[in-house]
Amino acid sequence: MARIGNKIRDLRRRRQLTIRELSLRSGVSHSTISLIEREKVSPSLNTLQAILDALGSTLVGFLHGVQLGSHSPFYRADELPEIGNVRGISYKLIGMSHPNRTLQFLKETYQVGADTGGQLSHEGQEAGYVVSGKIEVRAGSKTEVLGPGDAYYFDSREEHRFRNVGDEPAEIVSAITPPTY
Repeated sequence: MARIGNKIRDLRRRRQLTIRELSLRSGVSHSTISLIEREKVSPSLNTLQAILDALGSTLVGFLHGVQLGSHSPFYRADELPEIGNVRGISYKLIGMSHPNRTLQFLKETYQVGADTGGQLSHEGQEAGYVVSGKIEVRAGSKTEVLGPGDAYYFDSREEHRFRNVGDEPAEIVSAITPPTY
């Protein structure tokens, strides 16, 4: 039986679409589609639905005959894919291959002066724990500089921003729900 990533790749190729074209049609990043097709990540239901809509397929039709397979609940350091490395910020995803994932769990590293830039906002909630360094977190109208052992939890629909204000890299372990990767 076909796996999800293989089936998506086959559908995309049958429709003669590149990954970038599918990304534009679905609103799902090309890197996420690539990871899904290579069986490196199990897509959330919303992500899978967006891709299938762009491919002109239905969820029921697509899932007919798909075998999800087994997975390990453990992830070694070299098994944490980098899902983004921009503006001096590294995002490593924990549990990427877990089927039907409802949580996005990240290890974030902010280089000195790194800043998410602009105000972010999206559906969901997020929480994090500062492991090392100093990070300025803005959530809505509130701003705090957090250090090792400090934490945050806020509604992601509030505009938010993260910035390393220390003189060493800052590390955060965070969770976002629903997952966007």
